[in-house]
Amino acid sequence: MASWGRPSHPPGGILYSDRLFDHPWMGLRRDRLRDSHGVAIDRVVFEYPDWVDVIALTADFDILLVDQYRYPVRQVRTEFPAGAVDKHEPPLRAIQRELREETGYVSEDWHLLGSASVNPAWQTNRIHSYLALNVRRTAEQDLDRGEAICLRHPPFPDFVGQVEAGTLQLPTLQLAGLYLLQRFLRRTADPALASLRARAGL
Repeated sequence: MASWGRPSHPPGGILYSDRLFDHPWMGLRRDRLRDSHGVAIDRVVFEYPDWVDVIALTADFDILLVDQYRYPVRQVRTEFPAGAVDKHEPPLRAIQRELREETGYVSEDWHLLGSASVNPAWQTNRIHSYLALNVRRTAEQDLDRGEAICLRHPPFPDFVGQVEAGTLQLPTLQLAGLYLLQRFLRRTADPALASLRARAGL
């Protein structure tokens, strides 16, 4: 029988935790809990720092994209500039840093599109998605060791058309960023952004 009440956390709480793996960019632990029936159960938790990404638009409404090789899928993938939030670093500062390092571009016009849990079934972190307007290049890329990132900046309406046609496949989390941008554009009073919404069919 379905239960329509709001579930609560196990009343016994965490009995103990085991550290299974630690890395500068993630941790893995196993928590032993006591469920609502008093039975001990295990939960595996991936600990990641928060993530950030940005839809970066030039003054001409071209979108700044990065192409880079992603080893786990053995492919060059097209993505928004993105990265991880360092310890004690505000998310906005993190994405400003990532945009500058990955592309050499900066902006003075930033908007938070939204924040959400990445995968609350397994992971602890959140992703913060931003819009940066009137981005301009002020420096060369400052990439981490092992990074090889190529830039391109197609017109934003062309980019949206490629995503909708399936010829450009963004990571799922960044598709969520496009949805958040669509919601932002529906609410904005800025006439230039309203025209972008119309041109891109958002």
